[in-house]
Amino acid sequence: MQRRQGKWALTSLAALLTATGATAATLPQAPAATTATINGSTRYQPIDGFGISEHFGRAAIMNGSQGLSAQHQREILDALFNRTSGAGLSILRLGIDSGIQPTDPGGPNATPKYTWDGYDKGQVWLAKQAKAYGVNRFYADAWTAPGYMKTNGTDANGGTLCGLSGATCASGDWRKAYADFLVQYARFYGQEGIGINDIGFTNEPDWTATYDSMRLTPAQAVEFTKTFGPIANAAGYKVTCCDSFGWTQQKAYSSAIEADATARGYVSTHTGHSYASAVDGPLPTQKRTWMSEWSPNGTTWNENWDDGSGYDGLTVASAIHDALTKGNTSGYVYWYGASTGATRGLIQMDGDSYHVSKRLWAMANYSRFIRPGATRIGATTGDSNLKLSAFRNTDGTVTVVALNASTSANPVTFSLRNTGITNGTATPYLTDNTHSTAQQQTVTVSGSSLTVTVPARSLVTYTVRR
Repeated sequence: MQRRQGKWALTSLAALLTATGATAATLPQAPAATTATINGSTRYQPIDGFGISEHFGRAAIMNGSQGLSAQHQREILDALFNRTSGAGLSILRLGIDSGIQPTDPGGPNATPKYTWDGYDKGQVWLAKQAKAYGVNRFYADAWTAPGYMKTNGTDANGGTLCGLSGATCASGDWRKAYADFLVQYARFYGQEGIGINDIGFTNEPDWTATYDSMRLTPAQAVEFTKTFGPIANAAGYKVTCCDSFGWTQQKAYSSAIEADATARGYVSTHTGHSYASAVDGPLPTQKRTWMSEWSPNGTTWNENWDDGSGYDGLTVASAIHDALTKGNTSGYVYWYGASTGATRGLIQMDGDSYHVSKRLWAMANYSRFIRPGATRIGATTGDSNLKLSAFRNTDGTVTVVALNASTSANPVTFSLRNTGITNGTATPYLTDNTHSTAQQQTVTVSGSSLTVTVPARSLVTYTVRR
């Protein structure tokens, strides 16, 4: 019976080809599998984690200041920090403003008059919530020194810290007072049970904003690092610098720090944003680097995965891939996790409602599975439409992330070299137009080989284990 069916199938195919004038050569062919190599002996940067900020009162909104119910607060927190159902974020960036000493205590040498409300516009509450999910990396960053410490006398509109070269003020030299102010902020968090790990003394020092902002040249950043570094380190905090508003622009700050032996010794992590220029290569330092703030431009709230807008989920996934593989970044900190209105944050809050964009799941395909302490390892393929990255986690699992920019599904055979995984399983998690970091059927790893099909215009993360 099977032979007769096979003969009928061949006869029918021949008749069909004759009737249509087609030949076997003109029929559509299944695409050949792309080959890719994951090489555990090729090691790149260590991973510190992935995170967000909720500065400028967004943490308070998440805590219900505009009507978000306790249930919805918990659902948003789960979406951001839960390692099973959400993004599993591992870094929280806190915004420092002048709130702990809003008025001049009487000069730079006067006894400070610090105040603390234990809430910090909701950021203390959020930090405690994040810690409960397992987050233990807290990065506190200042947009500006208090206005009375600056040349322009106000928190907003730039100005420079008094006492730095080229910034002489009648009120005196505020450099040490500002360093003490930053450390005191971190100590207040310590009193709340939140251990600040990293302190940044400037945010976008090359951009004057109508809100909190402060200008510093690369030379001035080096100068203040040499004042702040000893004070911060003595108190147990690491120094970051300089959160330039563009990755290319940050290179000038990193170069200046690296050129000064004293400053170089104090800066633990070099941080840059990617608004003015995207990540196109590593920063000029051997220290760890973070892409510490970015969200795409746009004028409307957008929940789509792939619509060509430039602020959909696919755009964010591509940006994260580039930061990890071109910039060798150890940390990736998106701007807002949740905000309001036409935000390009991951989540939109609206009274007691909220909406989740595919940007969250683009992040989750990386952040949930690439854990702090992981190391990026080799991932190569000849297919330019397939953006690959791979990571070895401390628990022995290997995470492979595949972003398929093609409009066609892509069969891929992965060769797992020097990973310690000869036979095992790979669990895929898919994000595309209809899936959101959704677990798919487990695939077998055999003979250090894994064959899968990456759907068109999709992001798939494979958790590979023995």
